[in-house]
Amino acid sequence: MRLVVCFLSLLAVFGSAECGNVLVWYTEGSHWINLKIVLKTLTDRGHSVTVLVPDDSLFMKAEESDRFFFQHFNASTSAQNIRDFFDEFLHFSVYETDQLNLLQIQMKLYELASKHQEISLSYCDGILKSPELMDKLRKEKFDVLLSDPMYPCSDIVAEVLNLPLVYTYRFSIAHVLERMCGQIPAPPSFVPGAMSKLTDKMSFTERIINMLFYLAMDSTCIIAWKKFDNYYTEYLGRPTSYCEMMGKADIWLIRTYWDFEFPRPFVPNFKYVGGLHCTPAKPLPEEMEEFVQSSGDDGIVVFTLGSMIDKMPKEISNKIASALAQIPQRVLWRYNGEKPDTLGENTRIYKWLPQNDLLGHPKTRAFITHGGTNGVYEAIYHGVPMVGIPLFGDQTDNLVHVKARGAAVIMDNIKTTQPQDLVDGLNAVIKNSSYKENAMRLSRIHHDRPVKPLDEAVFWIEFVMRHKGAKHLRVEAHNLTWYQYHCLDVFAFLITVLTVVLYVFFKTCKVFIMRCCFRSKRKSKQE
Repeated sequence: MRLVVCFLSLLAVFGSAECGNVLVWYTEGSHWINLKIVLKTLTDRGHSVTVLVPDDSLFMKAEESDRFFFQHFNASTSAQNIRDFFDEFLHFSVYETDQLNLLQIQMKLYELASKHQEISLSYCDGILKSPELMDKLRKEKFDVLLSDPMYPCSDIVAEVLNLPLVYTYRFSIAHVLERMCGQIPAPPSFVPGAMSKLTDKMSFTERIINMLFYLAMDSTCIIAWKKFDNYYTEYLGRPTSYCEMMGKADIWLIRTYWDFEFPRPFVPNFKYVGGLHCTPAKPLPEEMEEFVQSSGDDGIVVFTLGSMIDKMPKEISNKIASALAQIPQRVLWRYNGEKPDTLGENTRIYKWLPQNDLLGHPKTRAFITHGGTNGVYEAIYHGVPMVGIPLFGDQTDNLVHVKARGAAVIMDNIKTTQPQDLVDGLNAVIKNSSYKENAMRLSRIHHDRPVKPLDEAVFWIEFVMRHKGAKHLRVEAHNLTWYQYHCLDVFAFLITVLTVVLYVFFKTCKVFIMRCCFRSKRKSKQE
């Protein structure tokens, strides 16, 4: 009886809970690191989580399967192929672009985009063209499909299984997917295209550049998506497109927030949840804490270029090490390459760093970062000014935003940056108090929000499960043609009506004038 009473008391206290069944589309790299935080929270709340993952994956580890289930599928692309692609992309982005002309860069980008498409479609085939797997997914009776659209086809699975779709997302270049597929407004007069290196305060020349950037990226993506359009049409057996299918998503969880995002219009099914992975700092390992405390009043500098860059040519590492040796602060550097010859006594190299815990340490004075979204938000969370060395992807755009807020300085390129440039940048953000003040202001804005970002992301996923979708939040623009969206048909009608009215008016005036003249002449003759 005591057990029964205790059980009923727990039910009375906690109430009933509706646990859902979540299907997660495959993603990789920092995208997976970010998404994993959401999945762990969902499992803590009692939901069942199934992650689609190829048999050979770079980041997804078996030890994580105690929190959620990995549903493996066969893909013609191996983990080594993925690693080779990333290595080629990184080497091109970091070390080759300054040696090529514009035509060569465009040709290389086209080559890399084609390889990415082949990899993406191999994952699509591995899932969609496996009758056994699709039947198994149908029998599981999932409530929602959660996807980072780094790889396409999650929308096809959602369509076939009749599931609501939630995207978790940073941005696409020039906001192409958000604008063309998600129907979010983006006036080029004050919304800078993502990766354009512009801010929302643009001169006339910059607005011209922004407009041309939008048009160029729109045209490029429309051409690049043809392969996906053909795949979608062939699989679904009806004319459709990649963008049309993406537009059916119920909720878009955007991994930024108005602490460093430029203000812009948005639609109801776009939710901004930047910094959802950030947490208060935990104590450091004993040996690391001793090194940090040995810095005295000068404090420490945290240096990492992310999980994808753990090595670099020795010439570059020597330049960086010589710069770090010139500052009074202790430096903790995440690096897995050969030890630089110029490494100073104030610098220690680690294969792994507890980045969030270091950024939250009271002795941290600056953060040298490549500008990845996860690291930038951890720095904002803890109010740490940054020295940015962008490498590829969204990193330049992230750092441009933080610099515009007065909390960062940016180096041009890791290959061309000289030791004195890095020293000057560090001295600026450490000695000029405005950088720290601006970083703390961003931190206060980040923390001052009605709901924690992780809780908000989980809420909207659960909202979609409870209501079997969120189509009531999708704007009607999805159902309009391009000329209807821009009211060109309305303008054409109004211009036509105005033209007819003016034509009738002038004809009437002409007839009236002619009659008056005729009467005047006739009267003069009679006289």
